[in-house]
Amino acid sequence: MQLTGYILFRVFTWILTLLPLSVLYVLSDFLYLILYYFPSYRRSVVAMNLRNSFPEKTEEELKLIAKKFYHHLADLFIEFLKLTQMSEKEQNKRMTFTNLEAFDKFYDEGRDIAAIVGHYNNWEWTNIMQKHIKYQLVPIYKPLENKYFDNYVKKLRAKHGAILAPMSGIVRDIIKFRKEKIRIIPGFISDQTPAKHDINYWTTFLNQDTPVFTGAEKIAIKYDMAIIFMNLQKVKRGYYNLTIETLFEHTAGLSEHVITEAHVRRLEQLITEKPEFWLWSHKRWKHKKPAGNA
Repeated sequence: MQLTGYILFRVFTWILTLLPLSVLYVLSDFLYLILYYFPSYRRSVVAMNLRNSFPEKTEEELKLIAKKFYHHLADLFIEFLKLTQMSEKEQNKRMTFTNLEAFDKFYDEGRDIAAIVGHYNNWEWTNIMQKHIKYQLVPIYKPLENKYFDNYVKKLRAKHGAILAPMSGIVRDIIKFRKEKIRIIPGFISDQTPAKHDINYWTTFLNQDTPVFTGAEKIAIKYDMAIIFMNLQKVKRGYYNLTIETLFEHTAGLSEHVITEAHVRRLEQLITEKPEFWLWSHKRWKHKKPAGNA
């Protein structure tokens, strides 16, 4: 059944993505109506997340953010599918970079970098960065249950030469690359929700008690990696710019949770400035902080 569904999906999307993005965005406008109005997709989750994150805003303000978010979500879906047919030239035109030269110093020092990114704007198109830097990109991912769709997503993310690493094997892969003297940039998603048994740190994020992965911090400190934050902004529909921001040049010896708090606060700032571009349909707060947990 999984294979049948995947084949139907691939045939349909392969034909669909032959169309130029200008046409696909017309379909995205129609998809927005489905996602927001009928049958709708996680409307109650989005509404609750927004209300809890911005208690100072009126219902009308929250409704406007929600509508803008669903327009953006529809675009994200179309833009991700388009990766199968998008040329390197077109992707370079639509995803630009600022301050990539920040990597040069660390590369010349023979040091690895931990990159932090959130589910903000179009993180999938950033895979083209591999074509512009000396480092090997190593995005960390959580495997999907459907192996066919899992392979499909991994293939798109590795399209330009990135080497994906599962969350459970990232330390092993880092050791392997270091032995081979290959300088790497592991990519960590800062706003992924930890499984309940993996929660070991809570912070306040968007006015709510929030569990946060601390893996990026622990790995960076262990190997004295630099920490960069990927500030991804939407220039206009179908065009994005990624600015590289150095949070820490050295991490060895830093106090516990300093790194985690720094990247959480930076992402929170971006979301507060332009909330419509964050993934509000994600069930970010499905775990509740236990009573008495400091």
